[in-house]
Formats: sequence, C-alpha cells, structure tokens
Amino acid sequence: MIVRARKVTAAALTSFLLAVAPAVGVATVVPTQLPTATAQPDASVGDVESTSAVPDTPMTQAGNPFLTLSIETVAPSTVTTSSDPFVTVRATVTNTGDRRVDDVSVRMQASAAIDTTADLRTSLTLDQERFDRVGDFVTVAESLEKDESRQFDLSMQLRSTTEPSLGIEAPGVYPLLLNVNGTPEYGGTARLDDARFLLPVVGLPRNPGEMDPAAPDALPLPPNTRNPVAMTVLWPLADIPRLAAGLPGSVDERVRLIDDELAGELASGGRLDTLLKAVEFATQPGLDPGGNLASSLCIGIDPDLLVTVSNMTRGYLVVDDPADPASTARDGTGSAAATQWLSRLEAIASSTCVTAMPFAQTDLGAVADIGDASLIQSAISTPADVVDGILGITSTRGFTWSPTGGVDADTADALRAAGTGTVLVADNSISPPTSAPMAQLLSTNVPPTGTQPPSTLAAAHYDAATAAALAGMGATPSTPALTPAEQRYDLDTDSRTARLQDALGAINFHALVGTDRPGRTVTVAPPQYWTAGGDEPSAILSTVSSLLRSGLATPRPLAELIAEPTSGTPVTSVDAATELDTGTIGLVRSQSDRIETLMQSLVDDPQSALTPRLFTAPLREDMLRALSTAGRASSMADKTGTMAFTRLAATRIGIDTIYGSVTVLAPGGVYTLASEQSPLLLVARNDLPMPVNVLLRVDAPPEMTISDVGVTQLPARGSRTITVPAEVDATRNLSVDFSVTALDGSRLGEVSTVSVRSNAYGQALAIITACAGALLLLLAGRRLWHRFRGQPDPADEGYERP
Repeated sequence: MIVRARKVTAAALTSFLLAVAPAVGVATVVPTQLPTATAQPDASVGDVESTSAVPDTPMTQAGNPFLTLSIETVAPSTVTTSSDPFVTVRATVTNTGDRRVDDVSVRMQASAAIDTTADLRTSLTLDQERFDRVGDFVTVAESLEKDESRQFDLSMQLRSTTEPSLGIEAPGVYPLLLNVNGTPEYGGTARLDDARFLLPVVGLPRNPGEMDPAAPDALPLPPNTRNPVAMTVLWPLADIPRLAAGLPGSVDERVRLIDDELAGELASGGRLDTLLKAVEFATQPGLDPGGNLASSLCIGIDPDLLVTVSNMTRGYLVVDDPADPASTARDGTGSAAATQWLSRLEAIASSTCVTAMPFAQTDLGAVADIGDASLIQSAISTPADVVDGILGITSTRGFTWSPTGGVDADTADALRAAGTGTVLVADNSISPPTSAPMAQLLSTNVPPTGTQPPSTLAAAHYDAATAAALAGMGATPSTPALTPAEQRYDLDTDSRTARLQDALGAINFHALVGTDRPGRTVTVAPPQYWTAGGDEPSAILSTVSSLLRSGLATPRPLAELIAEPTSGTPVTSVDAATELDTGTIGLVRSQSDRIETLMQSLVDDPQSALTPRLFTAPLREDMLRALSTAGRASSMADKTGTMAFTRLAATRIGIDTIYGSVTVLAPGGVYTLASEQSPLLLVARNDLPMPVNVLLRVDAPPEMTISDVGVTQLPARGSRTITVPAEVDATRNLSVDFSVTALDGSRLGEVSTVSVRSNAYGQALAIITACAGALLLLLAGRRLWHRFRGQPDPADEGYERP
C-alpha cells in the first residue's frame, strides 16, 4: 500500500537531532538542510512532471507524526453558481507527538483540475509541491502541548486577481490540501502534516474581486450542459453473514445469529437504515418530481441479508459460541427493527428497480473453481427467486453484479451456465479497454463442440476509480481488490469528511469532464458491502439528483443498459486473486458433496411443508457465506477471515451431527439363532425432521451370509425394525458390524457391532438328523410288522392290558 510522503520520516539527520535532543536537555538548532515552512512555494513547483521523492514530514522517535490534521467540514462541499465565492474548511490539529509544538500555522493549497478518472486517486498522493496555488499561513495556535487539540476555520477565495486564491477559473474537480507547519520543542520549523480532499466545482459563483461587476471574469460561470452523461447508479443493501452455521432448515424453529450487531444496523440511525432512508428521501415526489433519480437508480440486495432479516421478524436467538451450532443462546433484540425495515424495503422495492446480488456476496471465482452445480445455482440463479419471494416483486433477471469487480474464464462459463446474460465488472478488469456500454465477454476456455452455439455473456462496466472513492466512505473504509497499486494509499490518514469529499468529487467528475465526447455514459457502483452511514448516503444521492436536475446528467435505467447490444471489440475480464487457500476450497468442496448426498437420500413428505431442498439449503448457503467477500478489502479482513474459518468449522460439525442422526441402534446382549437360517432383527433410528431412504451395510465374517434388504425408508423422528435374512454354516460366536448409508453408500451414523451365537451344526447335524430319522422309521416299521402278523411287540412286554 502506498503511504503518502507526508507520513514518511524526514531525512536521517533531522530525525536523529529531533530524537536525541530531549535526552541531552539542550535546545538543538536544526541545520539549514531541514525543510522549513515558508509562505511561498518551493522553486520546484513548476516541475509538474515529477513529484518529490524526498521525505519531508519529520516523525517522533516512536514513529508518530508531531501533528495530525483532521478535516471536519468543507463549505460548500460542492461549489455552484449560487455558492459563496470562497471555500471554508473547519479542521482540528492535534499534537500526537512526544513534545510541545510551537507556532502552529496552516495554509490552504490547490492543484489544477484533474482530467482523468485515475487522477481521482493519484492526485491525492502527489507531493505537496504539486499544489502550487497557495494561500498565506495563518497561525492557529501559539503552542500545542502533547495530546492537545485546536479547532480552526480557514477560508480562501475561489478566484481573485488581487489576493491569493485557489485559482479556480472553470468547473471541474480540484484537489485541495491543508498544510500545517510548526516548531517541535528542541527542533526547527517544519511541515508536520497535511490533509487532502477533492472539491467539485459544478459552477463558479460571481467573482467579487473584479472592479467591474459586468466584466466577463466577474460573472457566474455555469457548467456546460449541452452533452449530459447518461448515468446508472447501483445502490447496495448488504451485510456480512450473520446466520449461525451448521443448522439445517426448519419450518417453525427460530434462527440463530452469531451476534446481534445487525439489530443496530437496522435500527434508526444504523447503517442499513440510513442507506434505505436516503433512497426513500431522495426519490419522494417533492424532491424527484420527474422520477429521474428513481429511474437511474437500481437497488442491489444481498439475498442472505434478506433471508436473515425476514427470519429476525419472527424472533431469533444469538448464540454464545459461533463455532458451536448447538451452543447456548439468548433472545435477540432486533425483531421490531427488522420488521419495520423490511416493510419499508417492500414499499420502496415495489416501485424501484431491484437486482439480486450473488448470495452472501460470495467469491464467484472460488465457487466456479469448486465446480459444484448446486452451489453455483445457489450463488447465482437462486438469489433472484429469494428476493422476489420475500419482497413480492419481480427483480431484474439475467444480470449478475460481480462482488470482486471481475470474472475469470471459469467464472464466465459458470455464469453462462447459470443463465446470466450480463455481468457487471470494473472497467479496469476489462482487456482491451472499451468505451462501449456493453461488450461481448469472451472465454479463454475451449468452446464446446457440436452444432449448438455457446450462450453469450455481455460485460457492462462501472468506473473503478469512482468505486474506490465510494469504498473509502464510512466508518470502515476499504480499497477494492482490483485498484491499481499507484491508486492505493492509507485511507486511515484521511478524515471521514475528506473521504466523503473524494466521493463527491468522483460522482461529479463524470458530468464535468469530457463534455466534448459523444455518447457519454457512466455506471456508478459502490462496494456491495458499503459502510457509508450517517448523512453520507444522502449526500451521494443528493449529488446525483442535482446533476440530473441541472442537465449535467440524464437517467439511464439498468434495464436500458442491459438491453444495449454488444459493440466494439470482444473483451476478456480478469478477477482479483482469491485470498482463499486450497485447503479452504477443498473443505467447501467436500462438505458441499456431503450436503448433496444427504439431499438425494431425504424423502419429500407431502404432509410436511419442509422439503429436502429447504432442509439442506441453509447448509449449502453456509458454504457460500464462508466464501463471502464482505469486508475482505478493509481493516475488517482479519475479522472476516476468522469468521469464515469459524463458519466452516461449525458447518462441518453441523453436517456431522446430521449424518449422525440416522443410525442403527446397538442391541443389548447376544443374538442366538435357532437355526442356520434364522433372521436378524435390527432397529434403525432417524432423528431428522423428515423421512430418509437408507441402505444397510453389513460387515460379516465368511461363515455368515447376509441377504440384501434393499432401500429402507425411515420415518421422520422415528425408528423402524429391519428384518435381515441371515444364514450361518458354523457353530460359534460371531461378530457382525451393521451401519446405514445414504443411497450413494456414504455412511450415516455409527457402526453397531452385533454378537451372534449360532446353533447351526452343519454336516454333522444333517447326518445325526438323518440317522435319527432312519432309526425312527425302522422302529415304526418293526411295530407295524408285528402288528400285521398278530404278534405282540417285544417292546410292549410288561405293558399288557389288564
């Protein structure tokens, strides 16, 4: 990540002198090589082709800056013809060093208007010498002790011929900088920090410095509205996955969440509340009478968020241990907030464009690598059904918004197979670059053979630099994965207000620059997990609405964009390298296979509302949640990575528990067979809430032959006795292992070992039985012979009748 020059240590000699001075207790005079603050720009200002590589912001021995600037307000945030002819910045300077700083003074500087989208980012990393339009230094504090702060206001005219000004002579987007100088104790005067932001100038107000009010330079200068830009805005509603993992679907059980943070997000003032409220406010008839903003806007909804909120309305639990699906839990507090938020969303969705995001903002590249057709369908195709079913609307179909900003060849093929006709990607992911609103997306994979032509996939694109500026908004700023290295810098060095200004500048840029190019279009897409909050979402929509009202932009509905025919050179798209290791991918693949196996063995019960797909859907969705991209590109990366690992572990535990719920009960004692062909009676138990078909697996010694009993259906939460035909040809105690399996042979439950005692004597028993039968016949024949001849049988001697 690039760190701006203002945050880098000063020359070695300067750092050494500033560090050792307190130790010797003598005030040190800093040599002349130390950069000193002056009211005039350096001589190198005119060199606009290079930036200074010399670090010029000294640090303390601990590596901290002596002073830190934080911008709090910018007025006006966007300059118009009716604005004041000057800009006022309210900021706070804080002593974050280890000693007192004297003579704290600040001045405002500006640079030329930016003219490329890349400049929306790179202009904020330029050396301060490139900000060559400078004002006078104003002392804001005689001294600041350690940890002491001072708030101040600083104003500067937009344009003037008689005094220092920002030199703004035409509409555009201008980089501004606040430069703070000071004299640390034991040191010399130096530039100690600066703060940068973008100032959008839609129109110039009257110039009060002109003596002749009717002079051309004195009149307000409106923007050029002859060639407005066609604008489409995606508005995301999404969150990081909150549902506890490893729990199958049910009809009446309350869902379990890993925490209760979503309750605050949905409540008044929460992030999701403000995102939705901004749309409600900006699209009301009084503010958008022609419906221009409403028609240019399309709400992107994460179906995982919608499923979670919908379940919260019926009451929910919050688990104490997210790694254990069956851990103790407490009642959640957000049911009322979820009900109200969902009702508001239903109302706004009924009259506004809605599109479904990939489920849980999952990494589509990882899903494509896994190659599970059911998982792909759940990630891409099913979300629209989920959104439509909960909100009672018809969302935009055949459109996929890439969570990472790009798609590789495998992902493109997966999207085609799932029925996607258009994919939205970042413009910097496309090669070759194209200005066409819709381009044909090629696959580098081998095309299918046969007469059936492959389905086409079109690529629409949004401006990546604008997306990066929008991603920097909010409490948890992020940098999109595809942002080039030269456009990256430490967002924590900027205040939240400064990052909002950068976003406003990016939105206005497309309407103000390039007005001579025909057919101008732009798609604005924030990150899907967007942490903008407070007044920030309203500020963005208000800016778009102002551009539409002023004629600088025209609405381009998403449906109109999708209907555009592909044009220009076919393109390919690259995706950001996945942060998931092969072990994670392999685990998701194996667990997904187990879920599919389970679903194939479950039986649809017409008497129950719970179907095999509904029962297994949360388990499959857990796989997608574990692959979520939400928060991955921000300071939350470590947290979200840990959450994904915990989710996978909990899912594995949950699936193991489900598999263990169908088993053969271990019989007590020993089976004694009355003959060599006596059957065995086994009891199989099913603790699942729906019937399941199983096969019996037997591991018997060679002396025993077990007949296959075929498929056995076990009732929901019940048991069944299985009669197992068995034949034994030996007389001894035998040990036989029994278990039940899914229809594909995957074992369910535990193995039960049965001890069998057989009374089978084999060939000897047959001989003895035959001999006994022959003897019986002989004796019976002898008696009949004597009786036929009228002779008493000798065996009857002593038993004569009286």
